[in-house]
Amino acid sequence: MTSSPAIGDEAPTFTATYKGSDHESFDLADHLGDGPVVLAFFPGAFTPPCSNEMVALQEHHDDFAAAGATLLGVSADSAFSLGAFADEYDLEFDLVSDMAGDAIEAYGLKMDIPDLGLYGIANRAVFVLDDEGIVAYSWVADDPTNEPDYEELLGEVRKL
Repeated sequence: MTSSPAIGDEAPTFTATYKGSDHESFDLADHLGDGPVVLAFFPGAFTPPCSNEMVALQEHHDDFAAAGATLLGVSADSAFSLGAFADEYDLEFDLVSDMAGDAIEAYGLKMDIPDLGLYGIANRAVFVLDDEGIVAYSWVADDPTNEPDYEELLGEVRKL
């Protein structure tokens, strides 16, 4: 398995699909250079820890926007599922469907939870990328039910 990029590493770029669309493609490279990019990888839509995390990120959305950051949630869920998830929780930031697992693999986050029948999903992690696509902040959960420190994350974004 690939290891996660460390602070100072060039972040792997990837393409995927936006929530609610099987046709609108997402390319991370298109988002670099307009302020920090926050990539919040999560295991699965509609699971309690993931719902809590996305709602907490939404609660800080204005703060991230004020800091000039682009907030993106990334999971292996289908674009359709992510669209329903965003609607359910009134998420104003984009969710990215990485069903192929390319981003999850590139960031070293691939994991399986056989008890739940989940394979090739993302471990919970947050990466903050600067304008050049360099990792400025990295947090990877020891346990996928853990959530990041949102104030610490926001502080790191504001430094950029």
